[in-house]
Amino acid sequence: MAAAPALKHWRTTLERVEKFVSPLYFTDCNLRGRLFGASCPVAVLSSFLTPERLPYQEAVQRDFRPAQVGDSFGPTWWTCWFRVELTIPEAWVGQEVHLCWESDGEGLVWRDGEPVQGLTKEGEKTSYVLTDRLGERDPRSLTLYVEVACNGLLGAGKGSMIAAPDPEKMFQLSRAELAVFHRDVHMLLVDLELLLGIAKGLGKDNQRSFQALYTANQMVNVCDPAQPETFPVAQALASRFFGQHGGESQHTIHATGHCHIDTAWLWPFKETVRKCARSWVTALQLMERNPEFIFACSQAQQLEWVKSRYPGLYSRIQEFACRGQFVPVGGTWVEMDGNLPSGEAMVRQFLQGQNFFLQEFGKMCSEFWLPDTFGYSAQLPQIMHGCGIRRFLTQKLSWNLVNSFPHHTFFWEGLDGSRVLVHFPPGDSYGMQGSVEEVLKTVANNRDKGRANHSAFLFGFGDGGGGPTQTMLDRLKRLSNTDGLPRVQLSSPRQLFSALESDSEQLCTWVGELFLELHNGTYTTHAQIKKGNRECERILHDVELLSSLALARSAQFLYPAAQLQHLWRLLLLNQFHDVVTGSCIQMVAEEAMCHYEDIRSHGNTLLSAAAAALCAGEPGPEGLLIVNTLPWKRIEVMALPKPGGAHSLALVTVPSMGYAPVPPPTSLQPLLPQQPVFVVQETDGSVTLDNGIIRVKLDPTGRLTSLVLVASGREAIAEGAVGNQFVLFDDVPLYWDAWDVMDYHLETRKPVLGQAGTLAVGTEGGLRGSAWFLLQISPNSRLSQEVVLDVGCPYVRFHTEVWAHRWMDLSEHGFGLALLNDCKYGASVRGSILSLSLLRAPKAPDATADTGRHEFTYALMPHKAPSPAPATSWSAFSVSSPAVVLETVKQAESSPQRRSLVLRLYEAHGSHVDCWLHLSLPVQEAILCDLLERPDPAGHLTLRDNRLKLTFSPFQVLSLLLVLQPPPH
Repeated sequence: MAAAPALKHWRTTLERVEKFVSPLYFTDCNLRGRLFGASCPVAVLSSFLTPERLPYQEAVQRDFRPAQVGDSFGPTWWTCWFRVELTIPEAWVGQEVHLCWESDGEGLVWRDGEPVQGLTKEGEKTSYVLTDRLGERDPRSLTLYVEVACNGLLGAGKGSMIAAPDPEKMFQLSRAELAVFHRDVHMLLVDLELLLGIAKGLGKDNQRSFQALYTANQMVNVCDPAQPETFPVAQALASRFFGQHGGESQHTIHATGHCHIDTAWLWPFKETVRKCARSWVTALQLMERNPEFIFACSQAQQLEWVKSRYPGLYSRIQEFACRGQFVPVGGTWVEMDGNLPSGEAMVRQFLQGQNFFLQEFGKMCSEFWLPDTFGYSAQLPQIMHGCGIRRFLTQKLSWNLVNSFPHHTFFWEGLDGSRVLVHFPPGDSYGMQGSVEEVLKTVANNRDKGRANHSAFLFGFGDGGGGPTQTMLDRLKRLSNTDGLPRVQLSSPRQLFSALESDSEQLCTWVGELFLELHNGTYTTHAQIKKGNRECERILHDVELLSSLALARSAQFLYPAAQLQHLWRLLLLNQFHDVVTGSCIQMVAEEAMCHYEDIRSHGNTLLSAAAAALCAGEPGPEGLLIVNTLPWKRIEVMALPKPGGAHSLALVTVPSMGYAPVPPPTSLQPLLPQQPVFVVQETDGSVTLDNGIIRVKLDPTGRLTSLVLVASGREAIAEGAVGNQFVLFDDVPLYWDAWDVMDYHLETRKPVLGQAGTLAVGTEGGLRGSAWFLLQISPNSRLSQEVVLDVGCPYVRFHTEVWAHRWMDLSEHGFGLALLNDCKYGASVRGSILSLSLLRAPKAPDATADTGRHEFTYALMPHKAPSPAPATSWSAFSVSSPAVVLETVKQAESSPQRRSLVLRLYEAHGSHVDCWLHLSLPVQEAILCDLLERPDPAGHLTLRDNRLKLTFSPFQVLSLLLVLQPPPH
């Protein structure tokens, strides 16, 4: 006779079920304690330590020595290889057998010479399935190798995650044995945990919550952990509950496997290569066991690394990509920062990434994938459009400090009007684990209820890799269509966005930048990295331009396509969102600086070769030609080399994207159309610099007391105020040291006051005038600055040692002040004050960040919103409108005969404009193309008198494909 129903107390019933599945309590008699059955130690265990990251074939030849559970190994960044010799007991025939392995660090299992699965306690991967069911004829003995990296999923921080790594940290092996795994117990545990999640998540006011709790309680009643024959009855109770379906209006969650791997962060680049292998081989193993499982993977650079280091694994990745389970996404070389790279560098992220995906996987990506970056430029929608992408997934704005972003699914409109469909996973994470709590949060947190009924759910351990687990998959499959919960389907990004697009009429539109209200310290941290980024962007621009012009004018010149691709990929790698931002450990920063040095060294070699080929046979009187790589004529003072290593100043004029000879010595001081520079030091120590365009006055300590635009008489410095004022602020964020500059820091402003009498005249006038001073910032830090004004120059430069790009501008009608710089990105405007963040020195994750010597230049140019070029000068391109900038000239990527160029231009004033592009190259055909250099079938342009007419809408980017005529031999 069945027992009469009893009145159940919510809390005691809930806790009863929790203890039944607990890994901590009552494991001698609860269900969790029966997950594994019989066990035995591994037959033989041996190991060796190495500071190198060795290939498998080399590692297995090393001298392995006896090892045992409990052994320690290390230190940080070393590798311990284990040889694991196994003998499976005969009595285990018919059972599922696992190698149970628990150690600190990140492990990778090798079997028969190939990687097969990652192992890490942090990523809940502590066993490797040797066989689903041991057969009578299966071998009983085998040898595996386990490669253990001496670092965790999130590096090896000393005391906290983002602290600088502990170089002496040691690691330990705590478990290495064979065990029988009870799959039926595992599935019961999954069901009971889900029922507990539903009961807690829906709460005491929900009927379905009580149904879940009572079902779980009844399962405990009928299930005896010591008697497996009771398990099917309990399983049937769970199946009946989960088989009760929801209605047609249920929200649909698209669950996609995901494993965000920072290309470098709290670990070096080379460790990322192994993180990719550990994570992706585990994902492939899950795909074999779960044909419905789909895994999204971004960052072409990481795939290229795996292709090079793990060719067998890479071939399997391509196979599963063909099946539609391994899905490349993103379209970029790395997941770059969304603000610091130049617009052209962002284009190259897509150009390199999309071409890689097309070549390796047969198709380009249809969605941009950037889940973890520190802000999003308003030009990204147009760049996406030009690269064949109309969809974008990210989630970082969920970190906003003050204002919650109002949408999770919306259209994003860029500066030029381009629109893309954007989705933020409403669970505000890209590392879900498949819990009921996360599923319910995804629905409840959705800020577009009534407008969008589909959401992404990215599951798998991330940041440091790891990825999904079988348990996560089992949870999500069980929740596929259960009353009281949203539908859950294992899905791809393409399926998600297709569902969102099919019902997008009610979606709102966000116009302009997507600003992250956090991590704005990353515009300043690691100044040398910022400087390297700016310099290398310029070097590669110049190499491409001069190589393109040399290609057009010389039959013998070979465009250095392969070398440029290598250098661009190094630069793009450094633009990963934890490298160029400076939010990385010292080891990564040092590697990044080596990359910049490679680009500088090889880039300058290529630059010299291209310049020599371009200017062959046309030397100036001094044997020198001056090349201008910018798209406008320049009249500037230059320091030109003289015999014996000396330099002399000369005023030179060079046409746009062309060259001119060095003026002869007799014309070094020509009759200037502009006034020469006058330098006057007053008796009080102040200095005035005046070139007839602007007049600058510095007080005796080097502060700017007056900046006058001479033609209008307008003063740019407010009465009673000073410019060029150096200021110190306290810099103690709440947690994210290298990332954040907090608003309360503004309350700690401390002007650095110089000593009168330190200002001295440098260059005394004529072509150039200057003054310089020293400023003691602290007992250990001082600053030297030279203030320079050249003849005919509309700005004054401040050459110094110790979010803006190259400039920022504060203007009113008819007058403005521009602040320009050569390598800084952090800036602000408050009222009428322009501020440039020069340096900060966070202590985590790099304790040495920004200590040392720094050199940079900024300039001030007041403005009111030339002489002719030498007869032998030559200009390749010029544009008739000042609103249009010719940004890039390069060889086309896919030119069959390598005789085509790509030009990229953009409208910079926010205006509709028609303009003429003047060409001096032998152009055969001109065609509009997209950013991936694919010709527009309707984009053929008419060439008239070596001119092309171009039409721009506000902030539009245009790309042109120019087919060149064969050069004369």
